Amino acid sequence: MHPILQQKTPQARRVSMMTEASGAEGIKRAATSGNKSVGRLIDTLDSYSIDIGKTHISLWDALVVAIVVVGIIVVAQLVSRFSGYLLKRIKGLDDAQRLLADKLATIGVWALAILIGIDFLGIDLTALAVFSGAFGLAIGFGLQKTFGNLIAGIILLMDRSIKPGDVIAVNDASGRESFGQIRKIGIRAISVTTRDMKEYLIPNENLMINQVENWSYSTRNVRVRVPVGVSYHADLELVEKLMMDAAVGAPRVLVAPEPKIMLAGFGESSVDFEICFWIADPEEGIGPVRSDVLKRLWYLFKENRIEIPFPQRDVHLKNADEFTRIACP
Repeated sequence: MHPILQQKTPQARRVSMMTEASGAEGIKRAATSGNKSVGRLIDTLDSYSIDIGKTHISLWDALVVAIVVVGIIVVAQLVSRFSGYLLKRIKGLDDAQRLLADKLATIGVWALAILIGIDFLGIDLTALAVFSGAFGLAIGFGLQKTFGNLIAGIILLMDRSIKPGDVIAVNDASGRESFGQIRKIGIRAISVTTRDMKEYLIPNENLMINQVENWSYSTRNVRVRVPVGVSYHADLELVEKLMMDAAVGAPRVLVAPEPKIMLAGFGESSVDFEICFWIADPEEGIGPVRSDVLKRLWYLFKENRIEIPFPQRDVHLKNADEFTRIACP
């Protein structure tokens, strides 16, 4: 072979040096071989150093580590955002599948970025073998709940029992039951927003081990019950017709399944009915649609002279003469 063909270009020599030594030392050799001014600057930074046993740590080493760490973080974030952008453009995935794929892609990107950073810096993981047992045990105990919530969130997305947009029942600090819509399923917890715009962060693990009331698991239709009492003198057939008209006239009430009017019982001062109707948008709240139906029913009762009774009490005095003498001396 001709001798000229065996010579390496400066770029080839720098690449060869980079493969021979990784991390700060490899970058130092590649830079000093191509530019003497850069080499002198690197030698100056490398002169400020400390030695810990057989380990040599200089200002140049710290600078390289900082640059690599920042670069790895920036690249990993950009790749994660790009993967999320690509997943949004895929039309065949629903929200739960897209979120699950995004989480798995993010975990994979960060794991790969960390491994590349360790390899690039030339960190010898065998040196940490002595401390790996105790360190791993401490990390395991410290992050037990975090990893448990992470795995629980992935499982919830895989079996699709809980997904963004679902309406679930929650309990506030006083123990009262309310409901809210799932806005986000995070690594540690899900975010549930109620009609009062209160946001609850519920750990994913709690949803795995506790009973969850999901109003939109298999269907978004929710039945609403509205109790109403009328006088014993009222025409029951007319009352049922007016209740049906009030329910059907509300915009959010579904026509199918149709509303039902049921006689619930005979109270102390009223005949008790129950209006049952269905809605398909529970995230908009039950209170507003119940109020709408009751307002319509109020005006219909007024127009047809249907009395809404209220409790009354008769007070009987055993000794009325003495009370009259005391009240009117």
